[in-house]
Amino acid sequence: MREIVLIGIGTGNPDHVTIEAIRALNAVDLVLIPRKGPAKADLAELRREICGRYLEGRARLVEFDLPVRDAEGEYRSGVADWHRAIAATYRALIEAEAGPDAAVALLVWGDPSLYDSTLRVLDLMALGGFVFRRRVVPGITSLQLLCARHGIALNAVGEAVEITTGRNLRLAMPAAASVAVMLDGGCAFRAVEAEGLWIYWGAYLGMPNEILIAGPLAEVAGRIAAVRAEARAVNGWIMDIYLLRRG
Repeated sequence: MREIVLIGIGTGNPDHVTIEAIRALNAVDLVLIPRKGPAKADLAELRREICGRYLEGRARLVEFDLPVRDAEGEYRSGVADWHRAIAATYRALIEAEAGPDAAVALLVWGDPSLYDSTLRVLDLMALGGFVFRRRVVPGITSLQLLCARHGIALNAVGEAVEITTGRNLRLAMPAAASVAVMLDGGCAFRAVEAEGLWIYWGAYLGMPNEILIAGPLAEVAGRIAAVRAEARAVNGWIMDIYLLRRG
């Protein structure tokens, strides 16, 4: 039976790849490297760098073009169609490139458990009749790195933490004392009541062009939006995350 191994590789720094991840990488037969277009070519290059640094085993690297999500229309149905397209791509690649008992690695940005679609894509493959075992190797998440870079704890003492998206934040500010926001393409922090809120923001965490800003939301929201727009224009893409904290 084939095995698909999801390996969390952290958020941009090869030094954050764990020993367990390195061992898993060297035990597989095939590593799939997704290409996401010219604007995000450095994401594929990071995966190549990780393999070049740590891979000593028998694995072959196979690169492929990842399907692109259609941004038009209803969001959830668009994501569902996108996931099905990725599942079909993975299945076709594995059937063409890997033997019936091969181990195949997918290098997942951050950790497969936190706002990543790969585990759901594997569910779709299984539901479609593709037989395989799965294994997950955890990685450092952007949320962990954000807290480390700012030197803060994720939670306030005895208080809850909520992890959400920019899309949800625009609908309502959660009641939790600490709110971590991911996948915010439109600076949703500017849509919430800033009084009493502090923001810890980071972009390109773990990479050489890492950016950090923190302060009272009312004072730094405009600066973050401007810096974010400039960085995205320069790099062609951006990955960022932030923590909102009351008090």
